[in-house]
Amino acid sequence: MPERLRAAFYRGGTSKAVVFNGADLPHNPALCDRIFLHVLGSPDPYGRQLNGMGGGLSSLSKVVIVSPSQREDADVDYTFVQVAVNEAVTDYGSACGNMSSCVGPFALTEGMIKVSDDQKEALVRIYSTNTQSIYHARFPVRDGQPVEQGDFVIPGVSGSGAKVTLDFLAPGGSSTGKILPTGNVLDVLEVEGIGSLEATMVDATNPVVFCRASDLGRTATELPQRLDDDTEFMGLIERVRSSGAVAMGMATSYQTVKQSNPKVAIIGAAREFSALDGSSHAPNSHDLNVRLVSMGNFHRAITLTGAMCTAVAAQIPGTLVEKLAQPKSNELRIGTPSGVVPTTADVKHGVSGPIAISAGTFRTQRRIMEGAVLFPSEMLEA
Repeated sequence: MPERLRAAFYRGGTSKAVVFNGADLPHNPALCDRIFLHVLGSPDPYGRQLNGMGGGLSSLSKVVIVSPSQREDADVDYTFVQVAVNEAVTDYGSACGNMSSCVGPFALTEGMIKVSDDQKEALVRIYSTNTQSIYHARFPVRDGQPVEQGDFVIPGVSGSGAKVTLDFLAPGGSSTGKILPTGNVLDVLEVEGIGSLEATMVDATNPVVFCRASDLGRTATELPQRLDDDTEFMGLIERVRSSGAVAMGMATSYQTVKQSNPKVAIIGAAREFSALDGSSHAPNSHDLNVRLVSMGNFHRAITLTGAMCTAVAAQIPGTLVEKLAQPKSNELRIGTPSGVVPTTADVKHGVSGPIAISAGTFRTQRRIMEGAVLFPSEMLEA
C-alpha cells in the first residue's frame, strides 16, 4: 500500500505548488526530497511531469512548507523548494515571491494562527528560511477564514481574486549579504560569445543580473516561447547568468552555479507590446519592459522576487534599470509577457550605499485542492 501524506495544492500569484504543514513531514530531509520529487513527477526527460503534480515549467514545479515560527518577529516559517523538471534536484537556494502569497492563508486554514470572527483583515508575519528575511502578508478574512473571492486581477491569471498585500522588509542582500554584491551600480561582464557586456547586479529578495536587451539583439517585448526556442540565445543567457554569479561571489566557477539563483533579466525602455492573452499594452501603461529567466526558461510573467528586485534597482541611481525606467516615484510598473505588474520599493541612500527598507506588491491566491499525496512505502526504507 502507498503511504499518504497530508497536503494542499495552491495557486499563489502566477505559480502553483504542493503545500505541506511542516508537522506532517518526515524528520529526514533526504526522504522529504525524494517524496517531493515523486509527488511533482521529477525527473521527467520529456519535460512534462505527467507522472506527478508538476506542470513542466519552473513556475509549476514547486513545494512550500509552512510551520509555526519560534521567532518573536514572525508567526510562521516559510520554506520554499524549487523542484527541477528534468533532473532529480530539489533546490532550497531561493525564495518564491508568488507562492509567498499563499503562506498566510494556509497558516490560518491550518490553525497555526487565529483571527476573531469579526476581523476583516489578517496580518501574518512570515519568516523566509531560504533568505533569512521577514515579510508581512495582509489579506481579507471572513468568519475567521481567508477570503479568496474578489475583484483584483493580476497579469497571467484568468479571473480575479481577493488582494494579498505583500511587504518584504529589509530585502537587500538576501543571498549575498549586499544589495550591490560587487559594490558597483554598473559592471562589465566578460561573456563568451559576446565579449564585454554591461550589467547591473542587485540582490534584493533574490539576486538578479540585469542587462540591456538591445545589447543582446532583443527588445524585451518578445514572448517567452520565442526566446526559449532560440537554443543559441538561451545558451548565451546561461553564460551571462554564470558570469554574473561568479562576479557576485555566489559561485567560484561556472560549474558550481546553482540553478535557482541568480536570475537574469533582459530589460528595455517602455514600448508597446502584446501579452500572452493577445492584449496590447501602450508605452504609457508601464515604465520598463522585462523578460526574466528562471530555472532555464523565460518566465511567462515575472517571478515576484524578480519584480521586487527590479523595483529596488530602479530606486538606485546609475543602474541600468534606473536609467531605462527613470521612475518618478517609488512605484514601478513592469511590462511582462502577461501584462503589467505594479511594484513598490523604499530605498534610502546612506554613506555606505543604498539601503532597501522594503519592497512590495500585490497578488491573489487560491486553495485548489486538499487531501493527501501518495508515495511508495519503499521510500521509507531507502
